[in-house]
Amino acid sequence: MVYMAKVAQSSREIMTILADKTAIIFGAAGGIGTAAATLFAQEGANLVLADSESGGGDALRDLITKAKGRAVFLRTDVSSPDDMKSAVAKAVGEFGRLQIIFNCAGGSSPADGLIDAVDDEEFWRTMRVDLYGTWLACKHGIPEIERAGGGSIVNMTSAVALRAVHGINAYTAAKGGVAALTRAIATGYASRGIRVNAIAPGAVRTPRLIRMLERSEEARSAVSAKQPLGMVEPIEVARMALYLASDQSRTTTGQIFTIDGGATL
Repeated sequence: MVYMAKVAQSSREIMTILADKTAIIFGAAGGIGTAAATLFAQEGANLVLADSESGGGDALRDLITKAKGRAVFLRTDVSSPDDMKSAVAKAVGEFGRLQIIFNCAGGSSPADGLIDAVDDEEFWRTMRVDLYGTWLACKHGIPEIERAGGGSIVNMTSAVALRAVHGINAYTAAKGGVAALTRAIATGYASRGIRVNAIAPGAVRTPRLIRMLERSEEARSAVSAKQPLGMVEPIEVARMALYLASDQSRTTTGQIFTIDGGATL
């Protein structure tokens, strides 16, 4: 009976595991970010939806608020220090405090390739969005998370940071940096009650990737061959982000969690 009572209590907690917590989701207006925002809202979080795309961000905010969730949208360039400061200030101003950051903005582009074929402009674009954006979110968000009594940062790296993948050298460098940065920050802030982890997805069925695969039979075949369990769905990554954002992962930090359909086996 005691065990059953504990299970029942745990079930009630799971229903709203982010209740009264405030989260910023960078890159909220598409793919994994949208899946995470919807899931976080269902679990009771107050949300700042930060994205460079106003149309998708406004629509997502309206969807969440119509479902009785609490969300605001802020047009944000993650490579801009001023924009990142504003996103953190928005979270505190709207909801009183900040406990969770999900750094989901970023992604590769068709302009990436082998190192001697990639323009410097594409290299720095990737670094600014994927690595520098993560740096800025942590830099400006950590003081507020500490003031709130602790919390969680979830970064987005990639399976390409853990294994060699042909032809996307700039993206691999940026995501390798995110993985290393995640571990470094985790060691420095665990004593302050701040957990820092990262997710390393393989090929995820986002609208952007689907468009890229539609243009290349070779790319479609490569994904199929490398991921024996198939492409990852955005909600599968979002569920891992939810776990890491919540107090259910209170003793987990400095870890990289791979969700890649078996690609790194």
